[in-house]
Amino acid sequence: MRIIYELVLAIFCLIHIPIFLFKRKFHKGFLTRLGFLPDDIIKRLKGKKYIWIHAVSVGEAMVASRLISALRNVFSVDCLVISTVTSTGNKIAHSLAKEEDVVVYLPLDFGFIVNRTLQNISPVMFITTETEIWPNIIAALNKKSIPIALINGRISDGSFRGYKAVKWFLKGVLAKINIFCMQTQRDADRIIQLGAEEDMVEVVGNMKFDETSMIDNSRNLLDQHFEKDEVLFIAGSTHPREEDDLISSYKKLIKEFPKLRLLLAPRHLERLDDVEGIIINHGFKARRYSSIKSSDKENNTSESIILLDTIGELSSLYSSASIVFIGGSLVKKGGHNIIEPAVFSKPILFGPFMYNFQDIADQFVSLNAAIKINNKEELEYSIRSLLKDSGMRERLGVRAKEAIEKGKGATPRTVDLLKKL
Repeated sequence: MRIIYELVLAIFCLIHIPIFLFKRKFHKGFLTRLGFLPDDIIKRLKGKKYIWIHAVSVGEAMVASRLISALRNVFSVDCLVISTVTSTGNKIAHSLAKEEDVVVYLPLDFGFIVNRTLQNISPVMFITTETEIWPNIIAALNKKSIPIALINGRISDGSFRGYKAVKWFLKGVLAKINIFCMQTQRDADRIIQLGAEEDMVEVVGNMKFDETSMIDNSRNLLDQHFEKDEVLFIAGSTHPREEDDLISSYKKLIKEFPKLRLLLAPRHLERLDDVEGIIINHGFKARRYSSIKSSDKENNTSESIILLDTIGELSSLYSSASIVFIGGSLVKKGGHNIIEPAVFSKPILFGPFMYNFQDIADQFVSLNAAIKINNKEELEYSIRSLLKDSGMRERLGVRAKEAIEKGKGATPRTVDLLKKL
């Protein structure tokens, strides 16, 4: 079984190497993905007691941030090892790490690479976020009797269909994990159906609700660049084709609401030039947020659209918004984090494709704490309705904040379970 898995993984890597080269995604830390740790990291970890936390990208790293604080207070360890897969996640991990901590990229899940890595990394516990299941890493850690925990676990509809197809293989992998801390009962039922032992599965809630204390708007410099009567619409974590719809709607709405302003935050910064081109093609000027930060106060105009070109600042910028749209939801990308704008009691809109955050999205809609739209026409209609009715904006925002308060508590429940390992 393992041979088949590694063969499939090898084919996947061979297909994606040209794509990585074309997109220039190779970086100086990529050697750690091949199991070659820098000498300074090996020396720093030698003889130390530490926990290894894996968070694939930005969203998972932000979830891990709350847990990291709790782990430092509860467990007697010298430091933490934080691994990611993406470079943006790596940057967030560095911002969370203390001087004594180590941030690395997760090794590729080939047996020989994993074994090379674990010659130098031997944690007292391995924690993986959401549903990051790497068979060879899990098997190697289990062989060394290192406890393994899956936290904030969730299984989307698409993932569940894929996992069911390889259940015969996955069951043996899941048997090596000591505890599954799942977000919802549906997630718990699914992981059990895939082969996890029922007494190893616990429903603890979604740790994203506990992120709120980590969101800080102190770096937000937008307010000083807007007049009091200007209304800011932020479209966060947008994907291709969404920007066109958003700008088209904005172009119509500013004729009726001349004080409306738009900030676009593309999910992937490598698309900045493309999005800037889209802005210009629609007849607007593009103003990058980094240039606004470094300039004196300057009034914004309806001819300009602000383009967020920095990492890790979107959540704090939501505090300046009057209306927020969650990107990745008008196209089939699964949506993004609703909680970040809800922290600031903002009225939230999202499209029909929120399957990566389905339970949260359903909860917000059921509490009338967000508006679900199905297409760009409904997007424009809903924005217009909110612009006309400040009371409606306020009520939605209040209910969004209340929804967060109802969902809190997953982090301490998770820590209590980790203490038993």
